[in-house]
Amino acid sequence: MDLGRRCLGALGLLGLLGALLGCGAPPERPTVDWEIYGGQLIDGTGTPPRSGTLWLKDGRIHAITEAGAAPFKAARRFDAAGRVVAPGFIDPHSHGDPQETPAFENFLAMGVTTITLGQDGSSPEVAPLAPLLAELDALPLGPNLALFVGHGTLRTLAGIGRDPAPSPEAIGRMQALLDDALDHTFGLSSGLEYNPGLWAPEPELLALAEVVGRRERVIMSHLRSEDDDALFEAIDELLAQGQHARVHIAHLKSVYGRGAARGDAILDKLTAAQRSGLRVSADVYPYSASYTGLALLFPSWAKAPEQFVEAKATRRAELEAYLKARVLSRNGPEATLLGSAPHAGLTLAELAERLEKPFERVLVEDLGPQGGSAAYFIMDEDLQRRFIQDPRVAISSDGSPTGFHPRGHGTFAKIIEQYVQEEGSLTLPEAVRQMTTLPAAQLGIRDRGQLAPGLAADIVVFDPAVVRARATYAEPHRLAEGFDALWVNGVQLRSGGAFTGATGGRVLRPSP
Repeated sequence: MDLGRRCLGALGLLGLLGALLGCGAPPERPTVDWEIYGGQLIDGTGTPPRSGTLWLKDGRIHAITEAGAAPFKAARRFDAAGRVVAPGFIDPHSHGDPQETPAFENFLAMGVTTITLGQDGSSPEVAPLAPLLAELDALPLGPNLALFVGHGTLRTLAGIGRDPAPSPEAIGRMQALLDDALDHTFGLSSGLEYNPGLWAPEPELLALAEVVGRRERVIMSHLRSEDDDALFEAIDELLAQGQHARVHIAHLKSVYGRGAARGDAILDKLTAAQRSGLRVSADVYPYSASYTGLALLFPSWAKAPEQFVEAKATRRAELEAYLKARVLSRNGPEATLLGSAPHAGLTLAELAERLEKPFERVLVEDLGPQGGSAAYFIMDEDLQRRFIQDPRVAISSDGSPTGFHPRGHGTFAKIIEQYVQEEGSLTLPEAVRQMTTLPAAQLGIRDRGQLAPGLAADIVVFDPAVVRARATYAEPHRLAEGFDALWVNGVQLRSGGAFTGATGGRVLRPSP
């Protein structure tokens, strides 16, 4: 009996050992690069926040799990407790020179992980573009770059310049240049208020739109006029191009327009176009002042350097009268804040007083159309707020690291601080959507802008209650606060509200 029990016990132990050997040891958890845990996920689609954990690997979002689940082993962990985890913001209209300021810290500090360059009809005057892209790829980029080819640049490269009636052969050269550039760029940008784009006739614009449409890209346009009394005509010009391609209104605004009702009327025009089958979109920045070169104030016959010299010599009185009327119609010289050395920070009125001459003479004698840039306080906040609240309108900065305007350092922080936290004009999930998935769709960027497995790991972590846009018109280069951590392509560029010294951006390529 004792022998039997001993035999059965031995057999039981052998069976247990065999079972353990058969099943093997518990498997090792797969290794990933990052675990971002403890935060509230806002995925960019406009849906409410939820708890969860992000797992990053090889520059992409490897998985998203419920809070507390740990199916992976992370090389590094980040505690996002008490904060929001969102896709990095995408700026659909921005400026800068990556060869001079590749880090673009002004954008990173306000949660932006992708910027767009080549706007307003102006891009590098090189063809083909592939060698330039290789140079940019080798730079220590902070954010990703999505490039556009400029319509004005194509005019220059094709030898058209300011010709108001280019030949069919010249337009054909532009089409060929555009088609080659679209291999590397997300679309065509136009600046029809600037030289040389302002000379473009409708047949030229439609011919280029056909190429853009055939390549499934977008035309992003600084309209021919943003003045309220000419705005609808300028939009109609773009909508005509929309018969052939997707079209986009850059930095939507109405100079001289007033009130939310006027904003509704402008948005209704876009609604009617969309209902007719046109693919039209827009972006907006949250400031009441625009910012661009002084050439904006000058007539078309005195914008270029040689035109200006001739106008001063032969039409001086007419030029001064034009400038006086133009500036007064734009809220006067007090509403023009100069942004370029040596007069940066002075209004045109203050500079005129200092030089003891009328402001129109200052523009002719001391500044000229190439004499720098300025902020122009010419927009109505109630009207612009209507644009910001429209779910079809993305948020952009139209800013740069060096421009003398706070939008380049404050736009995305201002949206959260003012429109979400203070006013409640937007919910946080909706604001994030207008800064992520919406601009991604407008630009045709398909691999980022949302928290979803398989997409690029461009991530921002922040507490919306402490986000601050610190840049002002007097001090426009103050970095935003409140964006604690940031990843670009899975590389952490900010931690604890400070830069890590790492770089992760790259030049994005459009889908074929």
